[in-house]
Amino acid sequence: MRIGTSKITADVDKACVESLGIPLMVLMENAALNVFKHLETNKFSSYVVICGTGNNGGDGLAVARHLYVSGKKVEVFVVTGSSGRSSECFKANYNILRNMGLAIIDITDYTALKKLKTSLSEAEVTVDAIFGTGLNKEVQGIYKEVIEVINQYSNFTVSVDIPSGMNGDDGNILGVAVMADKTICFEFYKRGFLNYGSKAFTGEILVESIGVPDNILEQFHNDEFIFEKSDLVRSIKPRKKYGHKGNYGRTLIIAGSEGFSGAAYLAAQAAVKTGSGLVTLCCSSAIQHILSSKLSEAMTSPYEDRTRLFELVNISNAVAIGPGLGNNEITLELLKLILENAKCTVIIDADGLNILSKNMRLLKVTKAPVILTPHPGEMARLTGLSVAEINSHRSDIAKNFALEHNITVLLKGYQTIITNGYKLYVNPTGNSAIAGGGMGDCLTGIIASLVSQGLTPLEAAACGAYIHGYTGDRLSNDMYSVNASEVLTKIPYVMKELISNEN
Repeated sequence: MRIGTSKITADVDKACVESLGIPLMVLMENAALNVFKHLETNKFSSYVVICGTGNNGGDGLAVARHLYVSGKKVEVFVVTGSSGRSSECFKANYNILRNMGLAIIDITDYTALKKLKTSLSEAEVTVDAIFGTGLNKEVQGIYKEVIEVINQYSNFTVSVDIPSGMNGDDGNILGVAVMADKTICFEFYKRGFLNYGSKAFTGEILVESIGVPDNILEQFHNDEFIFEKSDLVRSIKPRKKYGHKGNYGRTLIIAGSEGFSGAAYLAAQAAVKTGSGLVTLCCSSAIQHILSSKLSEAMTSPYEDRTRLFELVNISNAVAIGPGLGNNEITLELLKLILENAKCTVIIDADGLNILSKNMRLLKVTKAPVILTPHPGEMARLTGLSVAEINSHRSDIAKNFALEHNITVLLKGYQTIITNGYKLYVNPTGNSAIAGGGMGDCLTGIIASLVSQGLTPLEAAACGAYIHGYTGDRLSNDMYSVNASEVLTKIPYVMKELISNEN
């Protein structure tokens, strides 16, 4: 599923018209039909369609026509701004409705606004087609009044392409926006929908094709996607019948200090459960005996033994460092040793990130591919930005940071961002039931294991986030809250379900 911006949408429409000769009215008709099929006409019988005078409004008028032809009660309102301008496609659909004898009420004053209130309260469904993705200024005047009335009086609202009043690129609300129950968008998942606050306005999001050929979409797309199950299946293959532990990689986890054995256990056990051939945990000698007794399938070694640690780094296919190490000089020494000597992919999390934020030069000296897995607070420390800035521009900040440092970034949170600076994935799995201690440690182990098994850093980070979140989703069907130990138990079953059954 591609993610798109307002400019990409405009460029695609232009290419369809100018390069392929597809009339814009054809694309509009396809859009209207896709909206119509999601309006639950088997369930509802009365609709209000509210349109602006641009192409989004033209979509709405075409939707109204299909509702009218199907025998539904339809009232159509058009919000006319002070400019009086309207698009050609809007005019064409407007005239078609007039010729069919369907009344259209122009909202230009408060008398019409009063009629709208009554119609909205009586109708079962409202279709919002006032503004599309091109809106870039604050909503004012009669438009603001109309949107406020929709939010107050509508029983169920469906927005066409984007809730009117939302910026399609960053999800910011331009003064006021329609609070939809369902949003049906075309070809692209809007980048603005990634904004943390957007869900309150979009409701359920459905992405539909309106007949744009793939070569046109690829020509203008910027390699940003919603990660899907099919992406995971392409990256992780079922195990071969004659495979052995040597085929599935050596994973080294450097984690844990006195008082923080849990983080080390979770990261190492997650690597075991995800399928690494051999897992070794390097931890503080003070807690090695504790973890040796808990980790039946993983080996342990004290990180104080630098000679052994150096040997393990050289034979490993992935190294993860950070969980439970502490924000101290020992962690700095360990991180420096790993980044200066590792040739395999290094995953840095937790205290490793806190140390790195004060020693960013270490990213310049390493020859190893690096994956960083920060939450917004850690990302703020790495970049020097505020958490609010991180949350407002997650995609751009993660992408630019990854590109600047030639690394892969997994920025945690609702709709986790995974990017190497060139390609970007958004993870759709996971929910607040898994918001608890140890979940990040578990994710680190999953990613490290996937790297060991041959996935690229970007693939491993994206697949790891998907598996981690999907496991939480499955468990939360029966559990109010899900802890990391429960996720560990479920990982192998989820991977079997996601991968083996698809091949």
